[in-house]
Amino acid sequence: MFTGSTRQILTYLYVILSISAALISLLLNNKLAKELSEDEQNRLEIWAMATENVTKKGERVDLDLILKILQSNTAIPVILYDEKSGELQSHNIALPQENVQEFLSAKREQFGNKHHPIRLGELNQLLYFDDSYRLKQLRTYPYIQLFVIALFMGLALFALNRSRRAEQNQLWVGLSKETAHQLGTPISSLTAWIAYLKLKEMDPQLLMEIEKDTSRLEMIAERFSKIGSAPNKQPSDLRDVIVGTLRYLEKRLSTKISFSLLLPDYPVIVSLNKPLFGWVIENLAKNAVDAMNGEGVVTFSVVEKGKHVLLDVSDTGKGVPKTKFKRIFFPGYTTKERGWGLGLSLVKRIVEVHHGWKINVLTSEPGKGTTFRIVLKKH
Repeated sequence: MFTGSTRQILTYLYVILSISAALISLLLNNKLAKELSEDEQNRLEIWAMATENVTKKGERVDLDLILKILQSNTAIPVILYDEKSGELQSHNIALPQENVQEFLSAKREQFGNKHHPIRLGELNQLLYFDDSYRLKQLRTYPYIQLFVIALFMGLALFALNRSRRAEQNQLWVGLSKETAHQLGTPISSLTAWIAYLKLKEMDPQLLMEIEKDTSRLEMIAERFSKIGSAPNKQPSDLRDVIVGTLRYLEKRLSTKISFSLLLPDYPVIVSLNKPLFGWVIENLAKNAVDAMNGEGVVTFSVVEKGKHVLLDVSDTGKGVPKTKFKRIFFPGYTTKERGWGLGLSLVKRIVEVHHGWKINVLTSEPGKGTTFRIVLKKH
C-alpha cells in the first residue's frame, strides 16, 4: 500500500516519462515524415524526366500519354498544367460534378503554396503535387498521440488530486471527531459543577455566564462532531443566525471592535445547519478582528439577488494581496505568529462541502480592508 507522498512521486515520474516518450515519438515521426516527403518529390521528378525523354524521341505526345506515364502513381495527388493552353488535368484527386477547371485551379494554387512545381522542360508544362494521404496521416499521428498522452496525464493528476483531497478529508474528520470526544468529558464535569454551585447559592449572574460558556462549549463539540457527516439542514432566518452569533461575540471582544449590520427588515430564509453556519459567521468575524489588530468595524451585509442571497463580510483591516485570494483558504496558511491557519479553511469547507454554496474574496485593498462574499441559495 503506497503512502500519499509515494503516490505523488510515482505520479510525477509517470508524467515525466510520458512527456519524454511523447517528445521522442514526435521527433521520430517528423523525421520519417520529412524522409517520405523527400522520397515522394524524387519519384515525381523521375516521372517528369521520363516524360521529357519520351518527347525527345520525336514522337508527338499529348496530355493523355503523360498521364498514362503517371499511372504508376496511386497515392500522390498531382495536377498537370499546360502553360500555353491553360488546361489542367489531374490524378488521384476527387473531382466535383461541376466547375472542374475552377476547382483544379484552386487546388493548383494550394499545391503551389506547399511545394514548388516540377517543370517539364520542352513541353511548357508544370507538375503540381500535394502530400499523399499516407504522409498526411504520418504527420497527424504524433499530435493524436500527444493528445492521448495528455489525456492520460490529466487523468493521473486528477486521480492524485482526488487522493490527496480524500486524505485531507479523512484527517479533518478524524481530528474533528477526536476533538468532539475529548471535549465531552470536561463539558460533563462543568455541567455537574454548575449544578453543585447552584446548591451553594452563588451569584446567579455569575452562574448564568458560566452556563452560557458551557453551552457554548457544548455547541463547539457538536460542531466538531458534525464535520464529515451529512449536515441536518433546516429552513432558517439568516438574520437570526448572524445576530445570535455576533451577540455572543460582542461581550467577549474588545470594546474597540464594533459590528455594523446591514440586514433586510424581513426574514431571509435559507436552508442551513445552524451550529455549522454559526461557526462560519464566528470565524469570519474573528478573522476580521485579527486583520484589524483588535480595532475597527466589521460589517455584515445581506442582499437578495434572484434565487440567491449574497452575504458580504467586510473589515477595515490590513487587506490581502490579490495573489493570495485563493491561498488564504488553504489549510495551514496564516499571517499570525500563533495560528494554525485552519479558520478560513474550515469556513470554506462548511460553506462549499457541507452546504454546496460558494465563498470567495470579493475585494481587498492593502491598508483599507477585505470583503468576503458567500453566495447562498434561497430556500
